[in-house]
Amino acid sequence: MSRIEAETASGAQAFDAEPGRKLVLAIEDAGIDILHRCGGKAKCTTCRVEVLAGDPGEIGDAERDRLAMETGLAENVRLSCQVHVIDDLKVRVINQASERGMDAGPRPTEE
Repeated sequence: MSRIEAETASGAQAFDAEPGRKLVLAIEDAGIDILHRCGGKAKCTTCRVEVLAGDPGEIGDAERDRLAMETGLAENVRLSCQVHVIDDLKVRVINQASERGMDAGPRPTEE
């Protein structure tokens, strides 16, 4: 198991996640409010997290291409729907449904 610490506007929460699990699902299943408006398809960037510590793995083409369309993002920003847990991580959740006044979006698939 990997240990994930997720910071939000309301504080931090630590939890365990199975290796290979999509980070967005691990975060959501830990009860943390995170947006994922496109359902985990690397199309919208609402599931962005800032990686503060740990190894999120290599960035894939779909994620790299989508993040390249945004301006002003730090190098350590990743799409949690594209990160598969391989290591302990400390992340900051950037977008929360409760702060935006909308539902989180369709649940991403495990794939």
